[in-house]
Amino acid sequence: MALKHLKAVNKYFLKYKWRFSLGIVFVIVSNYFGILAPQVTGYIMDKVQIKMGSVGNEPQVYTKSYSKDYDPLVKAFIHQAEERINAHDFIWLVMVCGVTLLALAVLRGLFMFFMRQTIIVMSRLIEYDQKNEVYLHYQRLDMAFYKEHSTGDLMSRMAEDVSRVRTYTGPAIMYFINLVALIGLSLFYMFQKSWELTLYVLAPLPVLAITIYIVNTIIHKKSEHIQAQLSTLTTNAQESYSGIRVIKSFVQERAMKQFFDRNSEIYKQSAVNLAKIEAIYFPSISLLIGLSTLLTIMIGGLYHIQNPDGITIGTIAEFVVYINMLTFPVSSIGWVASNVQRASASQKRLNEFLDTRPNINNVAHPMAPGLKGHIRFEQVDFTYPHTGIRALKNFSLDIPKGHKIAIVGRTGSGKTTVAQLLLRMYDPGQGKITIDGAAIKEMELHSLRSQISYVPQDVFLFSDSIAGNIRFGMDEATEEQIRRAARNAGVEKEIAAFPDGYQTLVGERGVTLSGGQKQRISIARAMIKDPGIMIFDDCLSAVDARTEKDILENLYHFLRNKTAIIITHRIFSLFTFDMIVVMDAGEIVEKGTHEELLALNAHYADMYRQQQLHERELKEEE
Repeated sequence: MALKHLKAVNKYFLKYKWRFSLGIVFVIVSNYFGILAPQVTGYIMDKVQIKMGSVGNEPQVYTKSYSKDYDPLVKAFIHQAEERINAHDFIWLVMVCGVTLLALAVLRGLFMFFMRQTIIVMSRLIEYDQKNEVYLHYQRLDMAFYKEHSTGDLMSRMAEDVSRVRTYTGPAIMYFINLVALIGLSLFYMFQKSWELTLYVLAPLPVLAITIYIVNTIIHKKSEHIQAQLSTLTTNAQESYSGIRVIKSFVQERAMKQFFDRNSEIYKQSAVNLAKIEAIYFPSISLLIGLSTLLTIMIGGLYHIQNPDGITIGTIAEFVVYINMLTFPVSSIGWVASNVQRASASQKRLNEFLDTRPNINNVAHPMAPGLKGHIRFEQVDFTYPHTGIRALKNFSLDIPKGHKIAIVGRTGSGKTTVAQLLLRMYDPGQGKITIDGAAIKEMELHSLRSQISYVPQDVFLFSDSIAGNIRFGMDEATEEQIRRAARNAGVEKEIAAFPDGYQTLVGERGVTLSGGQKQRISIARAMIKDPGIMIFDDCLSAVDARTEKDILENLYHFLRNKTAIIITHRIFSLFTFDMIVVMDAGEIVEKGTHEELLALNAHYADMYRQQQLHERELKEEE
């Protein structure tokens, strides 16, 4: 069941098949050299026994007859040793065996190094690939996905979950192969020596297998639950850091700390409970390994007493070494199984997102026309999928090329939705949107968005220099283009006043700048692209009246021959619009020029009078 979710990473094993295959070879070779050590130990123990004389006043002559049960490499060693070293050179024989054991240990260690350099490095490469895959998939998903999922959860899946999967593709796989190779080689030689003694030694293993199965089932359930709790904890921390200004201004540090403590306590208790369950493995395995050792010595000793030629002292010593060699790999069964279960739970969470398909996609054969700027909304109806709010109702609007349109209305009237649909962040439920007569659904997404500049309502600046933020989306921009864009946005003088000028780092989300400065840098970022279509979504709400006047004057010249949509809840009397659209509850209630709408004496005129009254009150207060 656990491996079902992990099938998604098999493509990476295929990608790195040569590295993986070499790793398997190195594991087998490393264990092969390791498994020869007990045979050499058994051989020298029998030689010592012979040297000691006799047991029960009977001469011991069984060692050579058992040489047929050794590995061919050990046989060759025994043959050479016994030919070149006579009975008077017993000390030299012991020394040769000691050097041989050392050489086998060095060879085993060398191939273990190669094993880690292949399999563990492969897991790091898979981690790199998988994080890139997740990140690129996040980039492809539409806005509806981001409305439904928290940033902390997205980060947790890409960081924590991918790291847990790496423990499966690297250490867990490596230890599992090592376990299979060592147990396989050990059993082969143990059965070759004495199948009866081997069965007694292996008797506790079925109990171990049942214990592992039961505990693994519990671990799998708890691991999935813990990962979900970790996502909640990460989301809580991320929101606290992002909203630190609000937290401090409302003096809610203690309340947020208590909230974090509660979530952290839940996660801690779950993790501790899981650790307690995992702790069953190691004492259980140690007990069963110890029991196997006792059985080996006791039963092997009884066999030796009854038939010294059947089971030798060397064979008993060899079996004891085998058991001790198996202690670590068998004890790692629990660790491997636990990490596979955790990786499975993490990969299941990753698969949930990786299997999510964006609703906004290119058609089979998309167009990539050069946009001139004639925009039409035809009977557009749109409802936000995550809330069910109907944002636009039978919305129709014709914006000729080069016209400047203002869309005004109260909060929640559907103004921003118009921009979101034009950029294809969403698709309308009904109706059609065209540019220059071509439906935007038929256009290649990258081509469409690259030819439209958008200044969003919620300004976002990256943790980069001011110059980096302005040239965002246009890496080839020159210094002169950056300065010109800043000048047109009315922020050039303030940038020049900074000690590092355009190289000033703005900090995460632009926290080192004022709200007005961030808005104007965002406007400069849109202007530097110099596209044929521009959308400004309430982008002057944080600037003063004088700065607003300067920006509008610059915009008036900059937007010449461009199609522009300026979305605002305020009325710009200093800017001449070709048409002003008044929206309310997702519908167009009025449209016309400034003078025409004032003459109607309805919604727009009422908004204008309230704005004028508010401005007079502010002047009187000054």
